[in-house]
Amino acid sequence: MSTPYSRTMRVAILSVLGAVGLACSGRRPEGAPAPRAAGETEAPRRGSTPVQTDAVQLYRQMGLLAEGGETPFVGSVAYVAGPTADSTLMLLTLSLSTRALTFAREGDRYRAAYSVTLDMRQGGQVARRLDAREFVRVTTFKETTRTDESVIFQQVLPIAPGTYDMSLSVRDDGGNKSSAIEATVGVPRLGIGTVSSPIPFYEAALRNSTDSLPRIVPSPRSTVTFGQDSLVPVYVEGYGGSDSLLPLRAAVRGEAGSGVLWSDSVALPRRGSLYSGVVQVPVSRLGVGVATLAVWRSGGTDTTRTPLFVSFGDELPVASFAEMVNYLRYFAAPYRLQTLRDATAEQRASAWATFLRETDPIPATPQHEGLRDYFSRIAQANARFREEGSVGWLSDRGRVYVSLGSPDQIIEPNANDLNARGRAQIWDYRRHRLQVVFIDQTGFGRWRMTMGSETEFETVLRREQAR
Repeated sequence: MSTPYSRTMRVAILSVLGAVGLACSGRRPEGAPAPRAAGETEAPRRGSTPVQTDAVQLYRQMGLLAEGGETPFVGSVAYVAGPTADSTLMLLTLSLSTRALTFAREGDRYRAAYSVTLDMRQGGQVARRLDAREFVRVTTFKETTRTDESVIFQQVLPIAPGTYDMSLSVRDDGGNKSSAIEATVGVPRLGIGTVSSPIPFYEAALRNSTDSLPRIVPSPRSTVTFGQDSLVPVYVEGYGGSDSLLPLRAAVRGEAGSGVLWSDSVALPRRGSLYSGVVQVPVSRLGVGVATLAVWRSGGTDTTRTPLFVSFGDELPVASFAEMVNYLRYFAAPYRLQTLRDATAEQRASAWATFLRETDPIPATPQHEGLRDYFSRIAQANARFREEGSVGWLSDRGRVYVSLGSPDQIIEPNANDLNARGRAQIWDYRRHRLQVVFIDQTGFGRWRMTMGSETEFETVLRREQAR
């Protein structure tokens, strides 16, 4: 089943049961580290020179099914009990953007088609196969260009407990392009006294029998916005009598060494032949970054864990609050950034919401166009202006580009002699009545602003930040 969705992703969460791993392989970019085990996370990079987080790499490290190829997607698997002890229900959920699909006119609407193929193998034999073709229809052309999570595919598959080699591919039928990933998954046996995978969701109806299918729209990346939404809703089921199951405990741990961020008891009401309920995790207690939610029986040994990633959004690929403030050095006035730095952990969500409200150039839209464009310029600067010993956006040309955008004109008086020392570039910004002169003194592409240009640039930058 495929569902167009309008809510914007702000948190990514993977549902993993106990020590059951989800190891991705296949199309990993060359040089990228192998995915980590479920529950293991990478500490965010800190320091004066932040490095943008690769979204696909981060999702994989969390254990998600993430692929950034021709038809990029993010997916997760979760497990609830089936009608018998030898039958577990696997919930496969995929997240795509409409921009990844090829749309064509259909009357007064636009339509795209995509296919999902899944093979679950044991010992080289296909134990379970899924072939699904889905259609997405939208009413405006603008909706076809969305880059956020705008399409959700979900499927419930009954499968016997065990370890499987999974092959998953998503194909854009209209554009004849596809992406694929492989993973090893462990399907748990959910008997008396066990707990299901914690499942972050958009919509959920509490189930009251293992004979019925779960009515839930899981969220592969979970949808909360730091500074705006207050809770992460997570669906949990328990199986068996009260003596063997209850009470349950839930706790969220931060990065290595940061300890417990939040904990509480979990009361799952009995509904027919099982227990089901929702754990509400407060975002304000988590902050920004990677954490892990664990749910377990008091006195028990089996634990269900869910890695959590609270982010600023898909268009803001930053993994910590400190990194975000560091990135904004050319976006906002120093006093605004100092307010963010001085905020305590409890105050950060409110401070960030105020910052967004005060700097949003078009408050009527759900997106912050200023930050979107700013981070787009950072990405372009990193690709175009990288120099030895410096990332592109922190080079002299990079910081001017990130701060003011593309110049109206670039003048290169001696452009024909590429290896000459003392080559010059003059960037002309007519709106600011500014010309920035860069000199390559070495002839090796190390461009530096002249002292006079830097003084004039800093004056313009301060004026723009004060607007």
